[in-house]
Amino acid sequence: MDNQNIKLAKFAGFCYGVKRAVETAKKLKKENPGKNIYILGELIHNTDVINELENLGIKTIYEIPAKGDGICIIRSHGESPEVFDRIKKAGFEVVDLTCPDVKKVQQRAIELAQNDYFVVIVGKPNHPEVMAIKANADLYSKNVVVATTIDELEKYEASIKSHKKVGVVVQTTQMVSSLNCVINYLNTIAKEVLIYNTICQSTSMRQKEAKELARESDLMVVVGSKKSANTTHLAEILKDFTTTIHIENDTELKEYKNLFNNAKNIGITAGASTPQDIIDKVIETIKGGI
Repeated sequence: MDNQNIKLAKFAGFCYGVKRAVETAKKLKKENPGKNIYILGELIHNTDVINELENLGIKTIYEIPAKGDGICIIRSHGESPEVFDRIKKAGFEVVDLTCPDVKKVQQRAIELAQNDYFVVIVGKPNHPEVMAIKANADLYSKNVVVATTIDELEKYEASIKSHKKVGVVVQTTQMVSSLNCVINYLNTIAKEVLIYNTICQSTSMRQKEAKELARESDLMVVVGSKKSANTTHLAEILKDFTTTIHIENDTELKEYKNLFNNAKNIGITAGASTPQDIIDKVIETIKGGI
């Protein structure tokens, strides 16, 4: 639509960890055409990318077979040490594509556990990244819990109060507001609180820039998988600033035609696992009048 101003955020689409994982997986297949290449779990939260990898002969598996052959990739979310061992025992060659930022969180959680801190992981308990962080810390301590809200933490209050010190790490794609809530609560009940703000720089910059863009937009479009934590958090944050929609790709845009008809300034951002071609298609469809 001619009179519309459409602006794409600079920090939209693949982050460093995701880009590295996707490019390395493709490179492995190219360099090892005769070998089986598997990924344990979806490499990233994006169906189009998973399908593209399948077409290249890179298979996604959800369970470790008793006997394996070829290369098994550990995705960017990371895995527990026990999973690494099982993959090796099955006979696979392991290629670890855990995001370096996620590795840092795992290491911080391990250090806290080793030094007798009560470890609080701020994150979603069923998210693969958080499960891997917890599994690493669990090897060194029985006092490791996951929570994103005060309600979730309250059931551990007695244990936290009886412990001398509490250490906090955060899922890399969490919202700063969740971390702040947890810290404020812990400061009222714990004797000593050590905080590692392990939200990755890419997530922080993406959220900060998107908020600025939302302030000057009538409508914000967040592009990315509904399964992606960083994308859903982005949409949640922006709803406080302006009308916001969360879509996976351009095919969903027609459902919101009325919103576009009434919007002059449209801002677009995308999650860390959203490929550039999907973002481009969304912009093209909006410019074409949907």
